[in-house]
Formats: sequence, structure tokens, C-alpha cells
Amino acid sequence: MSPAPSPLKRLGLTGSIGAGKSTVAALLRERGLTVLDADEQARLVTGEPEVLSELARRFPGSVQGGVLDRAALADTVFGDPARLAELNALIHPRVRARMAALEAQAAARGEPWVVQDVPLLFEGGLEAGMDAVLVVDAPLEVRLSRVMARSGLSRDEVLARDARQLPASEKRRRATVVLDNAGTPDDLARQVDAALKRLSVHPETSGGNGQT
Repeated sequence: MSPAPSPLKRLGLTGSIGAGKSTVAALLRERGLTVLDADEQARLVTGEPEVLSELARRFPGSVQGGVLDRAALADTVFGDPARLAELNALIHPRVRARMAALEAQAAARGEPWVVQDVPLLFEGGLEAGMDAVLVVDAPLEVRLSRVMARSGLSRDEVLARDARQLPASEKRRRATVVLDNAGTPDDLARQVDAALKRLSVHPETSGGNGQT
């Protein structure tokens, strides 16, 4: 009998707002790893008709013309822990189910590792299910500048969003490997390669297609 396949291992990827997590996710995909993007799955979930209907009922004004108005929804829930918890209770189980299904597909392809790209990995208590966690970080001022440039948010608005997350220092403490994204793209790429080597993640044998 042939040996049973090794269980799929999970590499968690997270970081504070503006740290460059999406850039690292792209680098991991380039190296052949399958990256499961929790934000992308959440966007798909909130496009489902039954979810949109529930959002419209629970959060009046959040759905316009059958399309989710993300800014309106954010205005409703951010700063209101009870409303945010209600939203998370609706969305998160569906996202987890999608992530689990995608993991199963990766396991069926014989991939030994899959990356879970989860912005609130620590906040959601998901680190216990990871075999290792990469945390992307950068100095606060660098992160603020990046987010302001791409989003149009004010400095105070970005600071408020950052304050709702676990402090970057605590994320660094809990990380298996920290990637410092204050330098050049080449420097970050070298750090990614070093991290994969340290963790014995071998993308060339993963069989990943890099898709979410």
C-alpha cells in the first residue's frame, strides 16, 4: 500500500493596515504557493443574494440597487462593537466554509502547504490552526502614508482603523517570522525566500496554482 498523504499545513499571513501583506501574498503566489485570501472570499460572500438580502434587512442603507455599499456598511458598524459582532457572525462562518473548501481542493492536488491570508488572524483567534505565521510589518508612518495614498482616507481615519487591530508590536511577538517591509521590493522578496527556507516550505514541490 502506498503511504497516506501528509496532512496539509497552513502558513498564516497577516499584518497591520498598510504593512504590505498583499505584496507578500503576491510574492508567495509567484513562488508557486496557493494563497487563500479571506478578504476576497468575504467579497464573494457579500455578493451572494441571500447574504445581500440579510445585510439589507439588518443594516438599512448598506445595499443599494442590489449591490453592497461597503462604505455605508463600514460607517454603520465601525465604532459600534455590537453591530460589528453582528456583521461578523453573519459573514465569518461563510468565509471559513469557503476557505475550508479551497483547502480541501489544495489537499486533493497533493499540496503540502497552503497560505491563509487573513487580515485579522490574531484578532479572530485563528493562529492556533496555523503551522506557522508570517507577519508583515513596517513603521507606522510608512503604513499611514501608504494607506492615505491609496484610499483617500485622512490620517485620523487610518489611525482609527489601525487602533481597532491588535497592536503591531503584539503581532510581531506572536509571529513565527516577521517580514520588515520598510525597504525595497527586492529586500522584501529576499526576506520571503529566507522565511520559506527557514520554515521548510518548498514551493517547487507544492503543486500550487497560486489561485484563491
